[in-house]
Amino acid sequence: MPRDDAHIAANRFAMGMAPGDRAAITGDPRGWVLAQLAQPDAAPGLDRFADSATLLVRALKARRDKDPDARKSLRQDYMAEAAARTRAGALSATPARERLVRLWSNHFTISVQRPAVLPLAGAFEREAIRPHVTGRFLHMLRAVVRHPAMLLYLDNARSIGPQSAAGERHGRGLNENLARELMELHTLGPDGGYSQADVEHLARILTGWTLDAEAGGFRFAPRLHQPGAKTVLGIAFHEAGEAEGDRALEMLARHPATARMVATRLARHYVADDPPPALVDRLVRRYLDSDGDLGEVTRLLVEGDEAWAEPLVKMRAPDDLLAATLRAFGGAPEAEDRALVSSLAVMGQTPWAAPSPAGWPDRAEAWAAPEALMLRLEWARKAAPALARRGHFLWPDADLSEATRRIVSGAATKAEALFLILASRDFQRR
Repeated sequence: MPRDDAHIAANRFAMGMAPGDRAAITGDPRGWVLAQLAQPDAAPGLDRFADSATLLVRALKARRDKDPDARKSLRQDYMAEAAARTRAGALSATPARERLVRLWSNHFTISVQRPAVLPLAGAFEREAIRPHVTGRFLHMLRAVVRHPAMLLYLDNARSIGPQSAAGERHGRGLNENLARELMELHTLGPDGGYSQADVEHLARILTGWTLDAEAGGFRFAPRLHQPGAKTVLGIAFHEAGEAEGDRALEMLARHPATARMVATRLARHYVADDPPPALVDRLVRRYLDSDGDLGEVTRLLVEGDEAWAEPLVKMRAPDDLLAATLRAFGGAPEAEDRALVSSLAVMGQTPWAAPSPAGWPDRAEAWAAPEALMLRLEWARKAAPALARRGHFLWPDADLSEATRRIVSGAATKAEALFLILASRDFQRR
């Protein structure tokens, strides 16, 4: 398939080609992407959902009262928002921002495989991720760590300093999950130069960062906080209560290893599974020079040549594949909530349900393995007839290779032609 910058802009930097996109993109593909990065988040259909404080209070009350109807209502809300988020990828006027939301939401994974997280998953993405995808990494990091969904998912809500007032009275102790994942997955990376002692001391710093069960949201509880000095990465943290955690997050966000982790994450998502080292180095420098300004780092990536060099180098994850399919139909807003969410479940990517804190993989081998391919091809086979009945599939011929067009031209029915397009390398990759 020849290089087509409009195709790359729509599929690699955004969520797929929608009706009217080619005309809007052609002439200045990079400018089309950059203009979206300069706009605030305005994902359609998400402003009707409750905030995390309201949801947390509802969830805690449902658990306390052992109320099955209240729990069912929360599950229905999750289903509705998961579907709305899928539609947002297909209907957004700023799909390049939507891709960034997916990227950073996956980086800071919370998972509904922990039942306590399910009511808060959508609110976490809306509150901790969406406002910050082109802001400073520190601001996103702080919003993530203080969010009830993360405090529950990685158990910090119940982490207690061993020598704190609560620890000495009840004998309950430290939980290191959040501190470990903060270092290994969210900031420094597994080769970031930290030790087990650093993890333990960061966990001590974060004791007292917990939930407000009555008002919902974050609160600092001094009686849970481990007193005394701590040392992380050779830096001494004197007793300062909640401020210790804020200082630790600032240190982690500004660390050179974090700059490299962020640069590699972006380059891997947009350029190649194994991105060019020179590109990563440039992104690292921009991150450090801009004090972790994700907008500046992302703009440098868009302005460079590497992400535009070759088409179809990245494999679509199921969420990406479904959004691209819906965009090609003009969004398909009439699709039922359960049908959208079950489509993703069938292909192995239920919304906000990653199997571990590492999130969904962003390398081809995970989604191109035989079993994963069979799942998505089976979905395409079953979905094609229903999609074909909805209307014309708006996939320009220029976006299909000669080989694919020849195969599609021999299809006996519209549904068969649509299946062949959905199953093609041209559509499965971006």
